[in-house]
Amino acid sequence: VSSIGSAFHDCTSLTSVTIGNSVTSIGSHAFNGCSSLTSVNIPNSVTSIGDNAFMACGSLSSVTIGENVTFIGSSAFSSCNSLVNINLPNSVTTIEDAAFKDCANLQTVTIGSGLTAIANHMFENCGQLKTVNFNGNSLTSIGSYSFNECQALENITLPNSVITINDRAFRSCEILEEVVL
Repeated sequence: VSSIGSAFHDCTSLTSVTIGNSVTSIGSHAFNGCSSLTSVNIPNSVTSIGDNAFMACGSLSSVTIGENVTFIGSSAFSSCNSLVNINLPNSVTTIEDAAFKDCANLQTVTIGSGLTAIANHMFENCGQLKTVNFNGNSLTSIGSYSFNECQALENITLPNSVITINDRAFRSCEILEEVVL
């Protein structure tokens, strides 16, 4: 198997999955709605994660993204309410809109050096997000509504490479006290 399509969409009883080293892409809706899935280890063989691939996996608390993933599609991990930490490797260059939107318990995000833009709505409504770490200086743009409703975010230090912060990027971050540009 080299690619996983929407074969497991809405498999609500699926609790675990082992993705083999022959898999190079996880397609759109592959595990969308697998509400009992608790963890996933995406191997280094995978280079892309499609739109809505793990959307609404409400029990997903642990995600390891392999070192060769370059693309994460829109809403790929949105509404994963048990997800607490996410570490995006340096290989990730593109993340599309709302990839982590509505991850209610997401607290810490580490963004690798390959990413050039925070997409629109990327972390919107991640109410527990407290810490965002940026590795490197390749990030140039913060998208619209990207941190909207991140009510636990107190401070953020953006890399020197950021050129553009779009409309309402930090809207309704009620306790945000410090932004270092």
